[in-house]
Amino acid sequence: MAVTLEPDRGVYPDSIGAVTVEEAMPVSATNSKIIYSALKQCGVRLVSALPETWLVHLIRLADEDPEMTLVRLAKEEEGVGISAGAHFAGVKSAMLMQNHGFLAAINGIVSFAHLYKIPLLMLISYRGTFGERDPWQTQGGNVTEPLLRALCIPYSFLNSSDSVEQRIHQAQTLAESSLQPVALLLTRELMWEE
Repeated sequence: MAVTLEPDRGVYPDSIGAVTVEEAMPVSATNSKIIYSALKQCGVRLVSALPETWLVHLIRLADEDPEMTLVRLAKEEEGVGISAGAHFAGVKSAMLMQNHGFLAAINGIVSFAHLYKIPLLMLISYRGTFGERDPWQTQGGNVTEPLLRALCIPYSFLNSSDSVEQRIHQAQTLAESSLQPVALLLTRELMWEE
């Protein structure tokens, strides 16, 4: 039986019975709310994103929040320009992306954000590491940290709900004071409910 989404019901039918979108994707809604709340506490009022499994709740929260502007991207590199425009307009922003999206955005990060000293707060779902089930994610996981180091982009891990607020605040502060990209890697430990 083909699995299709029935938008009006919000369920994935299968041969056993229907499951909700949340049940089909065990991404932590609780930890996503903690991350989202920490972004808002830092004054972030604009987020850019492409759909991605680990980011589903963060994107939904931004979309439903009248105090937040969600910019849906066609490709991740566009987020660099969106964040630059927000910075010049005095609006704090964050880029939500998968690590493969980070790889796709490197040209904009290097030739625009670094060159013109644009603070970028990047929250990157750190796919392809220990526990990864999807083979197409593994190569991105292998090169994410080496590329962050090679580009001299400070980064830290979001791996516990207890440290999310502090780390997001510290990352936002560093991005603004140094006028450079800063990355937070969203780990499986934080984002996934097994």
